[in-house]
Amino acid sequence: MKKEIYPKLTVVGAGPGDPELITVKAINALSEADVILYDALVNKELLKYAPIDALKIYVGKRKNKHEYTQEQINNLIVDLAFTHGRVVRLKGGDPFVFGRGSEEIQFADAFNIETAIVPGISSSIGVPGASGIPVTHRGISESFWVITATKQNGELSQDIYDAAKTNATLVILMGLNKLQQITSIFSNAGKVNTPVAVIQNGTLATENVAIGTIDTIVNEVKEQNIKSPAIIVIGDVVKFHKYYESVGSHINYSLN
Repeated sequence: MKKEIYPKLTVVGAGPGDPELITVKAINALSEADVILYDALVNKELLKYAPIDALKIYVGKRKNKHEYTQEQINNLIVDLAFTHGRVVRLKGGDPFVFGRGSEEIQFADAFNIETAIVPGISSSIGVPGASGIPVTHRGISESFWVITATKQNGELSQDIYDAAKTNATLVILMGLNKLQQITSIFSNAGKVNTPVAVIQNGTLATENVAIGTIDTIVNEVKEQNIKSPAIIVIGDVVKFHKYYESVGSHINYSLN
């Protein structure tokens, strides 16, 4: 008897890397999938939750190396939903934080395909947090900005210039190759001593961290051989990282 097909797209956040940080709802979606389209930043261990016979397709996009264009991915989602049924679009972090999840939902909606969303732990919060860095802390940082360093045209985001004028914590994604430009902006804003952390492979056993200040972090990144994917965290909250305990300048603010 031929299996009846129910076209559906579920966009799922896989979290920042550690497979234990995925949600129960995400695991349930994977376990019911007929097709999984997964990205470069997804931990492949998560594919074990999918049925053995589910079609698993890597559609990752990394700098200068795209398996599929976004247009091709959109078309794959629609084609596979109609030919196979339940498609899970598995994305690193949270699919609505620089993940194009909303674009894919809109595209599927245009074909009257049922859609659902499973949020994930965003790397912008989860990676600093796992390293002991709170993006906010009473008396130190009342807000935080999450910015992608590079706009669609390849230029540096104007928001970084604006963020440098505030006391907020700044979390920059996809910005390692623009680190020199970013530090120059903060230097020009008079913040050469502001602490900075650059975290590669956050939440994983292969995590690599460079700690410094605006005027030293470029050299620290080179010394630690930090590579992409990496997250940049700028602000006084970086002093909560355990590195500062070893150098005797860890923050110890009263909560009163």
